[in-house]
This record gives sequence, structure tokens and C-alpha cells, in this order.
Amino acid sequence: MNTDKTHTILRILDANLNRLQEGIRVVEDIFRYVYDNKEITYTLKQMRHKAILQHTDLLLQARDVECDIAKGSIDTEIERLDLAAILHANFHRICESARVLEECLKLKECQKFGKSQTFKSLRYEAYNLHVIANKIIVDNACK
Repeated sequence: MNTDKTHTILRILDANLNRLQEGIRVVEDIFRYVYDNKEITYTLKQMRHKAILQHTDLLLQARDVECDIAKGSIDTEIERLDLAAILHANFHRICESARVLEECLKLKECQKFGKSQTFKSLRYEAYNLHVIANKIIVDNACK
């Protein structure tokens, strides 16, 4: 892979790893501090600790926030209606980022950073957890 393409792929890995970890943390903190749900909080903490890549020094070297053409927010990202909306947005963020990482890590030149299967598993774990979390959100809204 040429250097420009490598740099581009590393930026994708870096951005999506950050997005994945941040999304997990947002959901984790809401279930920890708002819902006091030890089981989901612990599951999310485990997920966050699985959401790692090797050679993060290379990812950091590729990071270029100043030149990121999509670093601004769009209208639908600026305001959330309630905690449920924040949770749903972050579950989607988790799943989308895990999918990007899963696909990129299938590239031969990216396999040294981690295993595609790890992020596929995290994605499916997030799908299942989103369903459970939604039930908790709905149950709490009815109280």
C-alpha cells in the first residue's frame, strides 16, 4: 500500500476507534449514573476494554483534526430531545464505527492493528444491548 493510502486508512481506523470508544462511554455513563444499572454498565465497560487496536502510536501520527472536512456538526447533532435520544444516537454510533473497523481490518495491510472479528462481535453485542437498553428506557418512561 502506498504511503498516502496508508495514511488515509490509518485516519479511518483512528477516527472510528475514537468514535466507538466515545459512544460506549456515553452509554456506559448514562446507565451508570442515571439508571444505576450495574449489569449494563459492566457489560459496556467490558466492551470498551475490548475496543482497542494495536500500534496506536501510528494511528495518532495519522490523526489530522485540522484537515478533517467533516469535523463540524450538522443540525441533527446539535440538540437532543432527551436522554433516550442520546442513548439511541450513541448506540448507532457504536454499531456504525464497529462496522467500519470490522471492514477495514479485513484489509491485509490493516490486520496488524487488530482482528476484524473483534469488532464484528462488538457490533452484535451492541445490537443486542440496544434492545435491552430500549426496554429499560421505555419502562422508566412509563413510571
